[in-house]
Amino acid sequence: MKKNRLKIVNNAPVILTFVLISFIATLLNELTGGVSNVMLFMTYHSSLTSPLTWLRFFTHVFGHSGWDHLIGNMTYLLLLGPMLEEKYGSADILKVIAVTALVTGLVNYIFFPNIALCGASGVVFALILLSSIVGVKQREIPLTFILVAVIFLGQQVYEGITIEDNISNVSHIAGGITGSVFGYIFNRKI
Repeated sequence: MKKNRLKIVNNAPVILTFVLISFIATLLNELTGGVSNVMLFMTYHSSLTSPLTWLRFFTHVFGHSGWDHLIGNMTYLLLLGPMLEEKYGSADILKVIAVTALVTGLVNYIFFPNIALCGASGVVFALILLSSIVGVKQREIPLTFILVAVIFLGQQVYEGITIEDNISNVSHIAGGITGSVFGYIFNRKI
């Protein structure tokens, strides 16, 4: 007689791969004294003729300034990502991540030429706003989406104006807007 055994399943391959790559990128950053982030996992104003500039528009989301930065972002990704990946599918979540990386990288490149950007915060904000619009029905906007948008995006605007720190509030806002747009697009299909 066969016993019912629990088995571990990979319920969110895109999110788990993202977390693994981010872990490896952060480890490399520590081992190389920051060189790997500058080369591959950080976007900054560099020549558009360099293929690495274009690569970094996508890979900067994997780089993190340290373990605390990584753990903070990965916690949100692991909380929100699997639910969204199960609802929308791996291909759509990969699109959200890639477009968010490109949008936040380009926004940083164009508007903040003297600031380097790394980390998954833009992707996290995209998933936060995307998750708040999961239950949308035709011609309805969930009140929870409005509240999340006002609270999270409002906080980023406020902090961007009043607090001088090393956090890119603009990439959070760009990520949140990207997640909202994808939420609208995905829910139109349903």
